[in-house]
Amino acid sequence: MIMAQNVQNLEKRMRDFDISYAEIKENIARAAEVSGRKYEDIRLLAATKTVPVELINYAAEKGIDLMGENRVQELDEKYDRLSFKKDQIHFIGTLQTNKVHNLIGRVGMIESVNSERLAGYISRISLERNTVTDVLVEVNVGAEATKSGADMQSVTGLIEKISGFSGVRVRGLMAIPPATDDQYELKMNFFNMYNMFIDIRDKKIDNISMDFLSMGMSHDYREAIECGANIVRIGSALFGARSYARG
Repeated sequence: MIMAQNVQNLEKRMRDFDISYAEIKENIARAAEVSGRKYEDIRLLAATKTVPVELINYAAEKGIDLMGENRVQELDEKYDRLSFKKDQIHFIGTLQTNKVHNLIGRVGMIESVNSERLAGYISRISLERNTVTDVLVEVNVGAEATKSGADMQSVTGLIEKISGFSGVRVRGLMAIPPATDDQYELKMNFFNMYNMFIDIRDKKIDNISMDFLSMGMSHDYREAIECGANIVRIGSALFGARSYARG
């Protein structure tokens, strides 16, 4: 009985996913048009925290080609059963240095590099494994004490320091702006990130490629795209509300 219920629940989540995915693609296309771009210019990253592997792989079958995990342990548990290739997997959560070795060579990008120390660990282990790891520098755009990320004033200096590490390659910026119902405040944070992204790109720092601006999640991805994001990290809007009862 329990197994049958689990199958029915998974099938329902798959049907719900189909509806949500179609709507999200339409929203991305409209937001991209507002910003003078096309749907193809935006990468939709499926944020898969607590999402079962069966549903993640179903999303891949339906056209999702980029996923992100927040927790190293959860990625470890899922990894061998995923149909996503290494380059299609990003790590998007807070990363401790003692977990870096679990990711190098197994993910296409680490989006949450927030310090010179962490970048140094990633570079050292990458070189030990004869690889170079793509990363985004995480920015604490709202200067929130409860969030990680470099503060706005130190981002350029941090990137210049990271540029000296031969085992990492900075590909852009990532941010999670403060939650707010004020559309003006929300868009100002996104525009501030975009302006910083462009400013750093224009500096043409060695070993730095400003290719990706990752910002916007389920509740604000349209505004993020309108303000210049080209990666949006969408979880609950794709897969439904998270369930923390795992197994």
